[in-house]
Amino acid sequence: MTKPSFDKIMKGCRPFIVAEISGNHDGSIERAKKLIDIAYEAEVDAVKLQTFTADTITLDVKTDEFWVSDKENLWQGQSLHELYQKAATPWEWHKELFDYCHDKGLLCFSSPFDESAVDFLETLNCPAYKIASFELVHIPLIQHAARTGKPLIMSTGMASELEIKDAVEAAKDAGAQQIVLLKCTSAYPSKTTDANLATINDMHEKFQCPIGLSDHSLGIDVPIVATALGAVLIEKHITLDRNDGAVDSAFSLQPEELTQLVKSVNTTWSILGQVTYGGSQSEEKSKIYRRSIYANKTIKKGDYFSTDNLSVVRPGLGIAPKHLADIIGKKATSDVSQNTALTWQKVEDK
Repeated sequence: MTKPSFDKIMKGCRPFIVAEISGNHDGSIERAKKLIDIAYEAEVDAVKLQTFTADTITLDVKTDEFWVSDKENLWQGQSLHELYQKAATPWEWHKELFDYCHDKGLLCFSSPFDESAVDFLETLNCPAYKIASFELVHIPLIQHAARTGKPLIMSTGMASELEIKDAVEAAKDAGAQQIVLLKCTSAYPSKTTDANLATINDMHEKFQCPIGLSDHSLGIDVPIVATALGAVLIEKHITLDRNDGAVDSAFSLQPEELTQLVKSVNTTWSILGQVTYGGSQSEEKSKIYRRSIYANKTIKKGDYFSTDNLSVVRPGLGIAPKHLADIIGKKATSDVSQNTALTWQKVEDK
């Protein structure tokens, strides 16, 4: 497998596949390592962590506005502080997990959720930063991450066109040289009918950035379609078991699904190929079975060519059919045997 690199995230290249661990470690660093093992075995390009603490992402308050009350929400019935405390990846794990990925030849990077997280990740030489959809309006965070000069990958779930524009401009003004935007639907799990992947090409035209996908739907249909539309990066959450109760497991890929995702995305990309006209190399032998102009009876030198003595048939060893009208009415320069391909040497030049 070619060594993964963030420099290869660009239009026309094989989609860069990211396995997101998020809070699916469920409080166990050994479980986090098992998820990395799964990502490695599936041959993804990178593993992504999330870097925050409950105290840097919200307040430890249990009034209504700090409570997940939507009955349809996966995390209903928890305070925001409780939820993020459960989902957080302890900062003291980060170096060990970065090293574990490195030893396997996997890239490891993270989503910082505030400026202190960026500063911490810089001490680990984090190779890129992902801005989560919910942080796309956090312009100070985007600017802080952009100033590192590292590639910046920004999810756009919920974002209006203006909000994406503001985020991209803020990143560029702060020095970001490589920006990748991810089409995203911030629902957990999200419906495939809400993917609206037609937006991918529109985003590319509007913001002049490579466009990828951060997907929270069940299964791998959405990433495959996104690949067919030119997505340069595919990000999916992974878990050991979707029913294990980990914070994001309900909308994450299980090991066998991750393996199938990588295979299907790579196959889809290979099918896309490149803009090509004139046929592929494998088609060259087929060209003989096109039609061409043949003599359907013996034609003597000086005879006129006509629709009575010429036919357009297979194989394609004679003059191309488009020249039939030019040949009709001209004389034969030598005898033409019946059932032979007509060549220009047999046609008078006038």
